[in-house]
Amino acid sequence: MPATPTPSDSSLRYLSGLGNELSSEAVAGALPLGRNSPQRVPFGLYAEQLSGTAFTVPRHESRRSWLYRIRPSALHGEFSRIDNGALCGPLAEPTPNRLRWDPLPAVSPATDFVAGLFTVCATDLSQRAAGASIHIYRANESMRRVFFNADAEMLIIPEQGSLRLATEFGLVDAAPGEIVIVPRGMKMRVDVTGPVRGYLCENHGAPFRLPELGPIGANGLANPRDFFAPTAWFEECEEPTELVQKFQGNLWPTRLAHSPLDVVAWHGNHVPFKYDLGKFNTMGSVSFDHPDPSLNTVLTSPTHTPGVANVDFVIFPSRWQVAEDTFRPPWFHRNYMNEYMGLIRGTYDAKASGFLPGGASLHNRMSAHGPDAETASRALATTLKPEKPGDTLAFMLETSAVLCPTEKAMRLDQRQPNYDSCWSGLQKAFEHPTP
Repeated sequence: MPATPTPSDSSLRYLSGLGNELSSEAVAGALPLGRNSPQRVPFGLYAEQLSGTAFTVPRHESRRSWLYRIRPSALHGEFSRIDNGALCGPLAEPTPNRLRWDPLPAVSPATDFVAGLFTVCATDLSQRAAGASIHIYRANESMRRVFFNADAEMLIIPEQGSLRLATEFGLVDAAPGEIVIVPRGMKMRVDVTGPVRGYLCENHGAPFRLPELGPIGANGLANPRDFFAPTAWFEECEEPTELVQKFQGNLWPTRLAHSPLDVVAWHGNHVPFKYDLGKFNTMGSVSFDHPDPSLNTVLTSPTHTPGVANVDFVIFPSRWQVAEDTFRPPWFHRNYMNEYMGLIRGTYDAKASGFLPGGASLHNRMSAHGPDAETASRALATTLKPEKPGDTLAFMLETSAVLCPTEKAMRLDQRQPNYDSCWSGLQKAFEHPTP
């Protein structure tokens, strides 16, 4: 049943339920009944399948949709390489050093969503069907071209300004505090009304899904019904359109004589979704100790090893803290996994300063990290009482493969050369017991 889910838009209608088999038609009767590819599709449309997984994966892993469109996607000419700009590019050598960046400035002159992508780090160079690549996006004008990603599923995390995604499946609006999951291979155009900035994670592995809940039970964390897919929409535009794909880490455009956003009806489960992070049912300790951050996992891309993620998307929203006799900030830590963090708004509860909305940090495997000296000192001295920090929203992309910064990211003026100094005030406080 269509729903209007979030404050980012009140005019669009959506379908509810992550992982559901969904269907929608912009013209009544356009969706074939009883078969996927009839001899003649209603209204002279073409039937086309978009497969996000191999045909023979287990049924619960299968991702595919059937699209009923004015022209098939096969109607295109040769793709040609163009310059990638700041997208991808050579990776620096893996580093155990802790890294942090200030926010990147707004782009100038006119820049669309694709041209404004800046790759911060990646586990590999997009050639493998695993790992992740993490980018900052910036734009100040709407796209006139259409884009799809053959390398990965994309997780878009707005930080400044709202986006409208015109996709093959319909229109999706997203504002800061929301996320959008864009399936591998789906064509889209990003429209903006002013400067925008945010984060983009390419998931090269298994598609994102909700984590298992285990002893939490049947409810909690992110609920499937709070994820919303668009309803069918199409444009019948007979004007030349550039179609750009990302393939093996590079950009490849071709020219079409029409808009490829011409899907009149569709059904399946390989579809885009949006989610309001404010609907996340946060869990926490009501006795003692700060829980592991995995308790705040919104989405996970699993590997073949149970419990080891290709990439997890974890959030740290404003939440009540009531643990007794407990060091309440995130504890000091050395981790098997690799952690990229971003901040959407407010102040992260482990960093009193230096970590800004739009900024980022990278702590690779076994890099010691934790609250900065100011936060730790305050946490040790405070009188504990129930408290809820101010409006804040941070996130973590945690990968099982080491994240290598790009050479361009290492050369940025926004990289903080003195990041290590935030821990330099941690003083020795050990006192030998009196005999």
